[in-house]
Amino acid sequence: MPTYVYETIPQFEGEPAKRFEIRQSMKDAALTQHPDSGQPVRRVPIGGTGLMGGSSGGSQASSGGGSCGTGCGCH
Repeated sequence: MPTYVYETIPQFEGEPAKRFEIRQSMKDAALTQHPDSGQPVRRVPIGGTGLMGGSSGGSQASSGGGSCGTGCGCH
């Protein structure tokens, strides 16, 4: 199960948001309230390019190398 990052939604001006992590199934709905305090929360998008790609220079597969390069003999 993945771990998601949430933060509280400040109710008053100047109140800091507090972040926390929780493990949830991908099928579970996003939390709307902190599990302990009941304060409203929102999921924080934390990302990278690991699963979705995103490099601007093209991928190895498109250049004929695959993920293992061109010298392995499997292509």
